[in-house]
Amino acid sequence: MAEEALDEMDDVGGEPEKKRVSGKRLIIFAAIIVLVLVGGGVGAAVVLGLFDSPPPVEETEGEAGPAPPPEPTETRAFFFEVPDLIVNLNTSGRKSTFLKIKIALELEGPQDTDRINEVLPRIVDNFQVYLRELRVDDLNGSAGMYRLREELLRRVNLAARPVRVRDVLFKEMLVQ
Repeated sequence: MAEEALDEMDDVGGEPEKKRVSGKRLIIFAAIIVLVLVGGGVGAAVVLGLFDSPPPVEETEGEAGPAPPPEPTETRAFFFEVPDLIVNLNTSGRKSTFLKIKIALELEGPQDTDRINEVLPRIVDNFQVYLRELRVDDLNGSAGMYRLREELLRRVNLAARPVRVRDVLFKEMLVQ
C-alpha cells in the first residue's frame, strides 16, 4: 500500500498544484485598492477642512442694507473722435489701393480734449504721412493691426505732449 501511494505521488510529480488567480479576481482586487485609496484621500480632505464652507458673515444690527460695492481702481476713460482718414496706400503696381480708417483716442480725462483739439491738424498730418507709406501686406493679420496701433499711438503721443493718450482704438478700417 505504501508503495502504491509512492507510485501515485511519482505520477503527480510530488509537488502540490499551484492555483492560478483569474483575471476577474485581479480586477476586483485592483478596484478595491483604488476605492480604499480614494476614500482615504476624501477622508483626509474632510478632516483637514478642505470642503468646509466659508464662515458666515456676521451682520451688525445697525446695518440697513447690503455693503456698498468697492470703489473702482481704474478711472473712467474718455474718448476723442479723430475725423475719418482716407489715404492711398503705397503700391508697386498701377492699381491704387485706398485705406479708410475711423479712429478714436482714449484719453486720461476730459481736460485733455482741449489740447487734442489744438494739435489735431498735426495729429492728422502725422497719421496721413505714416499711412501713405504702408503697403497692404503691412496691414494683414493681427500682428499688422498691432504694429499699426503701436505706431499711431507713438505718433499721437509725440504730437499731443504733455497730454498722454492711453490707446488708439480702431472703429472701422477698410482696404479697397
